[in-house]
Amino acid sequence: MKKEKIAKPKPAGAPRVKPQTRVAAKVKKHPKPGAKAKKRASVTQNAIRAADPHLERERNKYENPLPSREYLLQILTQQGVPLPQKQMVDLLGIQESELEAFSRRVQAMERDGQIMLNRKGAICMVDKLDLIMGMVQGHRDGFGFVIPDNGEQDLFLVPVEMHKVLHGDRVMVRVAGTDRRGRLEARIVEVLERANHRVVGRLQKEHGVLFVIAEDKRISQDILVTPEGSAKAKPGQIVTVELIEQPNKRAQPVGKIIEVLGDYADPGMEIEIALRKHSLPHVFPQDVEKLCASLELEISATTLKGREDIRSLPLVTIDGENAKDFDDAVYCEPQGNEFKLIVAIADVSHYVRPGDALDISALDRGNSVYFPRRVIPMLPEILSNGLCSIKPLVDRLCMVCEMMIAANGDITSYRFFPAVMRSHARLTYTFVAAALADPKGELAREHGALIPYLQNLLKLFDILLVAREKRGAIDFETVETQMLFNEQGKIDRIVAVQRNVAHRIIEECMLAANVCASHFLVRHEHAVLYRIHE
Repeated sequence: MKKEKIAKPKPAGAPRVKPQTRVAAKVKKHPKPGAKAKKRASVTQNAIRAADPHLERERNKYENPLPSREYLLQILTQQGVPLPQKQMVDLLGIQESELEAFSRRVQAMERDGQIMLNRKGAICMVDKLDLIMGMVQGHRDGFGFVIPDNGEQDLFLVPVEMHKVLHGDRVMVRVAGTDRRGRLEARIVEVLERANHRVVGRLQKEHGVLFVIAEDKRISQDILVTPEGSAKAKPGQIVTVELIEQPNKRAQPVGKIIEVLGDYADPGMEIEIALRKHSLPHVFPQDVEKLCASLELEISATTLKGREDIRSLPLVTIDGENAKDFDDAVYCEPQGNEFKLIVAIADVSHYVRPGDALDISALDRGNSVYFPRRVIPMLPEILSNGLCSIKPLVDRLCMVCEMMIAANGDITSYRFFPAVMRSHARLTYTFVAAALADPKGELAREHGALIPYLQNLLKLFDILLVAREKRGAIDFETVETQMLFNEQGKIDRIVAVQRNVAHRIIEECMLAANVCASHFLVRHEHAVLYRIHE
């Protein structure tokens, strides 16, 4: 009689697998379902991507590169017809994980006017549709023009077409014929990019309806203001309105008031309007303010490491009477048959590091903007009017250009170095010119110890001027003006500023330092923007 084998009870939840199946599983792992298909897809994708003429560029720019814009346009050209997006995805071997990134690329190309989507959602080449990209330039009388990106003839937009857009918008248009004056007329096919999100203007009210008339007269459309978006502004006041609905062929733009600037006649209102009209950034971001709060106001011993100490040299700043910040200082002394000229500038690079919040903000602003009686600085006041302003009798970090200049005006040697300095006086052009004209006069006595150094600067100026004329350098002599204001802050009159020898001394010192900086950059083959005067 055969003995029966008693099966051991399986643990709860154990799979019902035959013994031989488990053994086989240990010997050979079968590929997962679809793995072959994925492998084939990967091979196909690699073959498609290899045909992209800009594959290496995309690999260098992106961790997971997509087919380049040029390759996408090449595929469209080869097909010769608009392509549904699904078909384009298949032709370019776009994987499911890449769909979102590919969609963003298509949107960017559409925004840049390289392609457009037709009513069926198919991708079309703009060139094949005879469409033209450009920027709208509005006119106060309601019509406008499209300034084509390709530099060709401007296209006329009738008021009906201008009703769809505002000045500065980027559009795609089609030529629709010529008007009675022979101008090419355009019809707007698509608005690619809206330029106006905030507009400054005067609030008006008619028949119970609030609207803003833009200060920029190239925006001829009134902007409707919703009752709940009035911010309790009064008709006649200057306001900033944020657009919540852009214009279209059936409706005017609609906005809400986000800022009340005040009455038109208020002092300084012209500047407030100009800041917003030209979208000039005039408020620093919070991350910039936070970084400024962490700056050291005193120069520590650690900071001085690696810097030369030139605090004993009687460097001086020479600027206009109304100057608020002082960027550079000068010093000159004879050495044998040569002159040593030192030009020191505030070392901004110590405080502004590449890529930090201050650097990004400064890049956004590009430069300081000077209005009458007000400056919009590129850097916050703690730097522009503080740590990076060479004030008298205060230690400041600086970068120095030290030059040796021969009697014929040639720069025989130069060197650049970081240093710490102390300006011995804040002088003005008027004072320096008067002191040089009358070294023993009453005005000169205030800084009598500095007069010999100013005379050295004058001697060097005469040498540099002769050398400059021999080189055939361009003389940028122009008439500068100064605005004088009344008590209400309005312009009273404009007068010519008389340039004197002190202005020209400083110009020659700065030119000499710039020549050395240019030579240094060229010698070290450093990329730089420059201009050539034939």
